[in-house]
Amino acid sequence: MAVPEEYRPHRVAVLALDGLIPFELGIPHRIFSRPRDAAGRPLYEVVTCSVRPPGPVATSADFSLHVVHGPEALATADTVIVPASYELGPLYEEGRLTDDLAGALALVRPGTRLASICIGGYVLAAAGLLDGRPATTHWAHAEHFQRMFPKVRVNAEVLFIDDGDVLTSAGVAAGIDLCLHMLRRDHGTAVANDVARSTIVPPHRDGGQAQYIRRPLPEPQLATTTGARAWALDRLHEPIQLRDMAEREAMSVRTFTRRFREEAGVSPGQWLTGQRVERARHLLESTDLSVDQVARDCGFGTAQSMRQHLQQALGVTPTAYRRTFRAGAAGADSVGADPVGADADAGVVGAAD
Repeated sequence: MAVPEEYRPHRVAVLALDGLIPFELGIPHRIFSRPRDAAGRPLYEVVTCSVRPPGPVATSADFSLHVVHGPEALATADTVIVPASYELGPLYEEGRLTDDLAGALALVRPGTRLASICIGGYVLAAAGLLDGRPATTHWAHAEHFQRMFPKVRVNAEVLFIDDGDVLTSAGVAAGIDLCLHMLRRDHGTAVANDVARSTIVPPHRDGGQAQYIRRPLPEPQLATTTGARAWALDRLHEPIQLRDMAEREAMSVRTFTRRFREEAGVSPGQWLTGQRVERARHLLESTDLSVDQVARDCGFGTAQSMRQHLQQALGVTPTAYRRTFRAGAAGADSVGADPVGADADAGVVGAAD
């Protein structure tokens, strides 16, 4: 009789720094505490730790938190997440780690997945972990971040960036997008969508940070492109021309394209491709349709076209994606092993470029 594989959930350690934003600290706990395997067991264990022995950690609000784990928790983590702090001190001003923070990070095992939320990315950058890599942070800090860490390839247009074993996200709520992406990467779209639904958030937000940068308010009588997007989502399996979408909103193609980018943060073509990729992911995970049929149902036309788009967006072929996430969604391959596999979405960003 085969011996059952030992059950061990993926351990996520959230590093709580003085001045942390309570909302950001709670994001990983909310997202990763929800999913279960086929036997009803948690897929993740989430712990909060400090750079000091257990005790109080100041927050940006009018209360402190008592953190029960010290830096030693980082040594047992499979994923380490660093939320933002408003008291980064020399880290923000000089780009260097404090001794206690450097000592804590030294405990992280090689191969551990690292992620940051908002200006938590300063921690990863100061440790040299983002040198030569693409990364993002809150748009309001992007220029300063680039000046402090010139070796980092900063992209302030996206909600998050997945560079394999190191991921960074934009400000505050983009941490939700990042954690849902990591969950989707580990266990597939169906699992991530279930958690998103229970949390009452969209499983995937359109566009990037561009839509959140403060700009002069548009005239209230101006039309939007919302109706055209809804119309297109119902017809992803059909050829959709830019002029068709513009006509839905009674705009010229030029005006529609400009308005669409202002509202969604990406061009209409990039948005359509992204939606078709998401539809393909869902069908590959949840149906037994052939790759050719999935390509047709998503509007890619041919399997070769879909293969090229998935390779560009996800770094894997449709067949490899289905093999990985059909198993992962069923919980068969996720228990007792690190779910971050070789077919993960390395290089993925949170919006089309």
